[in-house]
Amino acid sequence: MNLDLKNKKAIVCGSTQGIGKAIAIELANMGASVTLVARNEESLKKVKAELNTSVGQVHSYLCVDFTEPAKLKSLLDAFMSRNTPIHILINNTGGPPGGPINSAKVEEFISAFNNHLVCNHILVQACMEGMKNAGYGRIINVISTSVKQPLPNLGVSNTIRAAVGNWSKTLANELGKFNITVNNVLPGATSTQRLENIINTKATKNGLGTDAVKAEMLHEIPMGRFADASEIAAAVAFLASPSASYINGINLPVDGGRTSSL
Repeated sequence: MNLDLKNKKAIVCGSTQGIGKAIAIELANMGASVTLVARNEESLKKVKAELNTSVGQVHSYLCVDFTEPAKLKSLLDAFMSRNTPIHILINNTGGPPGGPINSAKVEEFISAFNNHLVCNHILVQACMEGMKNAGYGRIINVISTSVKQPLPNLGVSNTIRAAVGNWSKTLANELGKFNITVNNVLPGATSTQRLENIINTKATKNGLGTDAVKAEMLHEIPMGRFADASEIAAAVAFLASPSASYINGINLPVDGGRTSSL
């Protein structure tokens, strides 16, 4: 099985913590040169210093907030003029705040749409021609199992994640002929800061202890535990590898069996 990413260049979004950081580490360990994307420059510098350089990888970062799509596009235009081609693009952005959909404000949908779908699209358009010219492209979107089964109390997130899923499938159909694959990885409950925030919010709202909320969530997972971020990263890394060359347009749940649908 060919998992070698030496001489490949990757962009990993949301890469200073949680799943994004784990993905950046895994891709670098497989030989890729990684460009980290996040909004905190000190955190970017710290993660960059942790990445493997044993086979000559050259890592970099872009400091940008996805609430500013125009700034993202401007930075990418300058970056791509110096760093083409990018072979691997990992779209990964923290989800919108929780809450029922019936009370969500219009502004919440607009913000989430910009942070996720619009910024994803800007990134794809920046990388696409280089992938075509290289004859190698992997676009992997880290979304949510809500693409298959909406999650309670995540109304805005369910809506936007589904939009990204359909955008991704359309891209897969259009770009496959250029040896560019587009796939989605759907993490289940993963031990990250976002999960802790969700647990704390639910505990406060329902007057429960955090241990009780965790126990309730774990009861829904056949494997009886939360994922480690490295387990999500392993799935992403495989899809980024040469061995995944004929996998295109799929939703891959990595959730310990929690999602009820096939």
